[in-house]
Amino acid sequence: MTTVNSEKLSSARFAQATDAFVEVFTASVDFDQRMAQQDIEGSIAHAKMLTHCGILTETERDAIIQGLNQISTEIINGEFVWSIKQEDVHMNIEARLTDLIGIAGKKLHTGRSRNDQVATDIRLYLRSEIQQISAQLVRLQTAILNLAEQHADTIMPGFTHLQVAQPITFGHHLMAWFEMLARDHERLQDCCKRLNVMPLGAAALAGTSYPIDRFMTAELLGFSRPSANSLDSVSDRDFAIEFTAAGSLIMMHLSRFSEELILWSSAQFDFIEMPDAFCTGSSIMPQKKNPDVPELVRGKSGRVTGHLVSLLMLMKSQPLAYNKDNQEDKEPLFDTADTLINCLRAYADMVPHISPKKENMYQSAKRGFATATDLADYLVRKGMAFRDAHEVVGLAVRLGIETQRDLSEISLAELQSFSTLITEDVFGFLTLEGSVAARCHIGGTAPNTVKTAIETARLTMNQ
Repeated sequence: MTTVNSEKLSSARFAQATDAFVEVFTASVDFDQRMAQQDIEGSIAHAKMLTHCGILTETERDAIIQGLNQISTEIINGEFVWSIKQEDVHMNIEARLTDLIGIAGKKLHTGRSRNDQVATDIRLYLRSEIQQISAQLVRLQTAILNLAEQHADTIMPGFTHLQVAQPITFGHHLMAWFEMLARDHERLQDCCKRLNVMPLGAAALAGTSYPIDRFMTAELLGFSRPSANSLDSVSDRDFAIEFTAAGSLIMMHLSRFSEELILWSSAQFDFIEMPDAFCTGSSIMPQKKNPDVPELVRGKSGRVTGHLVSLLMLMKSQPLAYNKDNQEDKEPLFDTADTLINCLRAYADMVPHISPKKENMYQSAKRGFATATDLADYLVRKGMAFRDAHEVVGLAVRLGIETQRDLSEISLAELQSFSTLITEDVFGFLTLEGSVAARCHIGGTAPNTVKTAIETARLTMNQ
């Protein structure tokens, strides 16, 4: 086992030791050690830049890099000993580095502060997490496209107010989810553009008097550019708030997705069969098959939205520049990233195994007078004003309700009693198939249109 220096690296100013409770209360190492690899990556780049600028010797640089690489290995192997006395991930690594290589380890912090160091670490961490989240999003989008392609002509009721509205295809409904996730993916990429700016070199708040080269460090770390204002660099977390906002939208969409899967898998709807591997049973009712994964994802949406509100409240009253309040930004961020990755992974694994019950969907669409709008459109094409057509169709629907028949089952003579404009050709518009096929414009539910939308989506994703 390795050890770290038990003395604080920043304690010379104080005549009294830190209160034992305060030491624990103010420490962040229990959670910010998650950013250890990003901290080491940033430190290696910083050492290379300092050497390039003549602030460190090549010998010191090589010792620092070798020591940091050893620390990285120790952390990966679970051999590194973390100390609360060193407060955070930065001081723990610096203390261990000094143990390993001596005075050169103390020189690494030249030209920087923990303020710009942590701001850089968080950006590096989020950049990596966004890549992982985006990969899971793409997996889920691909699963949705595959399922939609299989069911481009599977008819189901479309709803407004949870009442049957018009017939659509299951593939069309799935593509609505795809479009939501596509916007979520775009938001993540857009968020990444703004967070990919490097704070390192801003130091505590005012920059540094050393002749550093921030452009070099930014290039080494893969940032698009160094930040433009040292005060803003160390004190703002709007990039983190933006990430959590994007995450909240993803979770809101997954929550809506979940709600529909939960409803559709119930005995009352019975539209789909959920895969057994993503459901659980009841401890007392042997017949139960509970959609636990969608329910849990629906619940976790509130968790991520709560983190967004937490970060907004954290930042709203802070004066410039850095304040200790910002230590509280990491746990909401870490949990947001974990929750997004896990929920998206669960859905990407689950969606391919959802089985629609086609006949149940079809019969449900027939029961709700889903082609009523088609009859109104038919009358308008015959020359009737839409409001008058609306009235005529309402009378026909009332007859259907009273006689327990769908519009397509009412006789021509009965329909003509409401309007003489109705002729034999009306029945081509009153079937579910005819209604769906008629909506063949871009964005419509016609099977061929849905297939075209799927092809376009695949091309867009591959660009």
